[in-house]
Amino acid sequence: MLRLRSCVLTQLLSSPPRSPATQLRRLISAAAPTISPNPTSFAVEDYLVDTCGLARPQALEASAKLSHLKSPANPDAVLAFLAGLGLSGADVASVVAKDPPFLCASVERTLAPVVAGLTALGLSRPDIAGLVSLSRERFRRMSIVSKLQYYLRFFGSFGSLLPALRRGLCLLSANLETVVKPNVAFLRECGLVDRDIAKLCVAQPWLLASNTQRVRAVVALAEGIGVPRGCRMFRHALHAVGRLSKEKIAAKVGYLKATFRWSDAEVGVVVSKFPYVLLSSNQMLQSKSEFLIPEVGLEPAYIAHRPALLLYSLEGRMKPRYYVLKFLKENGLLDHDRDYYNAVKLAEKVFVEKFICPHQEAALHLTKDYDAACKGEMPTNFRFT
Repeated sequence: MLRLRSCVLTQLLSSPPRSPATQLRRLISAAAPTISPNPTSFAVEDYLVDTCGLARPQALEASAKLSHLKSPANPDAVLAFLAGLGLSGADVASVVAKDPPFLCASVERTLAPVVAGLTALGLSRPDIAGLVSLSRERFRRMSIVSKLQYYLRFFGSFGSLLPALRRGLCLLSANLETVVKPNVAFLRECGLVDRDIAKLCVAQPWLLASNTQRVRAVVALAEGIGVPRGCRMFRHALHAVGRLSKEKIAAKVGYLKATFRWSDAEVGVVVSKFPYVLLSSNQMLQSKSEFLIPEVGLEPAYIAHRPALLLYSLEGRMKPRYYVLKFLKENGLLDHDRDYYNAVKLAEKVFVEKFICPHQEAALHLTKDYDAACKGEMPTNFRFT
């Protein structure tokens, strides 16, 4: 019966319905439950294993939340409904394992109206199927339609919204009127446009779903590291400090000062221009300091005013390019000194065109040596004494 119902529903959904109302009627009709001939013999745990595809330990745990079920009629209807949406057996098993009460949802009163509402918003069957797998119990609430309607306008498309949902289902749990919209209004007051807020929330969706006091505290931290509201780096500063406390920020600032021998003013410049340095590991910062200051010979102040140096890969970019510049200089192949930072920040193709290609005849090995250095090796020609 389940297979027959699934096949019928799949056929019904294979062609687009004329309207959400038509789709709703088709979904209800195809997934209409049948009456079990012997409801007293229904074994929930076996049903979860044999019909839903759960492993026995999963079924044992899930069955405790379904002990009231006396018949497979409603679960059968739900499974047929999900199959008709295009969920695979593995997807269905995952949904049931994570949210066993999903099997108790009413197809007619809950699931079909939600699907009809989401379809009216422009979501495709694969979109909706993916949302079922992702949102689980939240899909059983009609409020998901109004929330998706708001977020779709805010993010621009379901494709843009999906990464945020994958990182935090809190967006589907938070109250739009009392939590999300006030947070959006406050972030707008801080100078962020909706596009910036959406980008920020792809990485940290909790910012929209938290109480406003917490969001205000994050804004205060961003201002505290010298990034004022309304400036270009403000969104990045919010991202950087979002998961940090005042104590962790102070500890990182202290480490930066000691490691790079920066003054208070210099470390302030670095953090305000490049807030993500606060998320860098101490080991990585130590390695770059030991390379840039003693080996390359850069002054701490020079680095402080070019904090992007701390962004680039040490082994894959900074060291290989330094070795190329030093080799060219020691062999008289540079007509004048080249600024290290200007060489490091060049795109790979441009760097090769400016510093590798013109010297291939004079230094036949240069291309091979540079490629080796980029892989973490140390060619003999780059061993300087």
